[in-house]
Amino acid sequence: MVRQKLRIRTRAVAAVSVVSALGLVVGCGSGGSGGTGGGKKDGKVTITMGLFGVMGFKETGLLDKYMKEHPDVVIKADVAGDEQTYYTALQTHLAAGSGLKDIQGIEIGRAKELSDTQKDNFVDLAGVAGTDHFLPWKQSQVTTTDKKVIGLGTDIGPMAVCYRKDLFEQAGLPTDREEVAKLWEGDWTKYVDAGVEFKQKSKGDKVAFMDSSSGLFNAMIYGHSQQFYDKRGELIYASNPVVKDAWKLASKAATSGLTAKLRQFQPGWDPGLANSTFATTVCPAWMLAHISEKAGPANKGKWDVAKAPQGANWGGSFLGVMEKSPVKKEAQELVAWLTSPEQQAYLFKKIGNFPSSKTALAMPDVVDAKSDYFSGAPIGQIFGAAAKEIPDEQVLGRKDGTIKDIFSQGLSLIESQNKSPDDAWKTTDQRIKKAAG
Repeated sequence: MVRQKLRIRTRAVAAVSVVSALGLVVGCGSGGSGGTGGGKKDGKVTITMGLFGVMGFKETGLLDKYMKEHPDVVIKADVAGDEQTYYTALQTHLAAGSGLKDIQGIEIGRAKELSDTQKDNFVDLAGVAGTDHFLPWKQSQVTTTDKKVIGLGTDIGPMAVCYRKDLFEQAGLPTDREEVAKLWEGDWTKYVDAGVEFKQKSKGDKVAFMDSSSGLFNAMIYGHSQQFYDKRGELIYASNPVVKDAWKLASKAATSGLTAKLRQFQPGWDPGLANSTFATTVCPAWMLAHISEKAGPANKGKWDVAKAPQGANWGGSFLGVMEKSPVKKEAQELVAWLTSPEQQAYLFKKIGNFPSSKTALAMPDVVDAKSDYFSGAPIGQIFGAAAKEIPDEQVLGRKDGTIKDIFSQGLSLIESQNKSPDDAWKTTDQRIKKAAG
């Protein structure tokens, strides 16, 4: 059995590094007018990359490994700590037609917008050799209406529930991960019911059952094919029963004293992990690295992972190659290598980024993976099973990332400002219409 040590923070929405963020903006400008920063000189090929968070390529030494295997290639990667900062800079450079890298990372929440509005700026990767190993729904997220593929998949975000065994024991709830999963088997409502029981049996009010209502909201909506948009690209959030049910249950949790009134990856959440102020959090695979780092060694062995009520996907990214790159062929070869089954399995082993390659999902390094930090939880099996429950079709919209953030802010109005769910919905609806309507 392979035992994992998840020690590097997740790439998705890791803590903002002002230095890194500024580095991206400055670095992106190095491409000059119309260029990408890469090129060929003196027998050497230079490939530039724009990345965000901890996508793992640079942090785990994969880029160094590629350069060692390809001594004529030099890779220069700029990494922004915050995806929002990264994307703002990317939009600026796309609009200006300059300052881009040869390879640009694409977060799932931006995939549809870039596919719809910027496809001419990306190379079509549909015909790249050796890239037929991805989960079908993964590549469809970056495929345009005329079948152009603007990126190759890196990771996905199958979800589970991370929980504190010691706090469950103090509340008289089961601690075994399979028994815990049965508490909410098949129904997110049961997860909230378990929270009510936890609250009733806990001594004092210092520990909440869950970190945030928005985490619950995300987990519920991403278990379905359509969330904010339909297949035609029309906004349906206001009438979609999936969204309405998730809002209703998340609001119930928020108004029942079950949450710690935190927003994941926002100020206060990391201290909550370290100081044990909540007992559960809905966790995509990539979040385990962040939890283990922020909760720290003092909480090792206290956390465990249980199956979620319903399989869902939260997060995941892609790598695209820019049309203006003077080294398109070499950049495509690098992207294909970085997203190959072998490298995806390696990244999961190193930092927990769950593969989007169906070939990688069957590899021993993934199937047999366990987490020392999370009480030896068989994370390869738990998240692998969750991945199989993700709907085959994942409909994305142009402003998915923006709308998701607005919904999180809306639920925060209930938790932190005591707004009624109806009033918070009205505010959320107005904000979405202004941002995406």
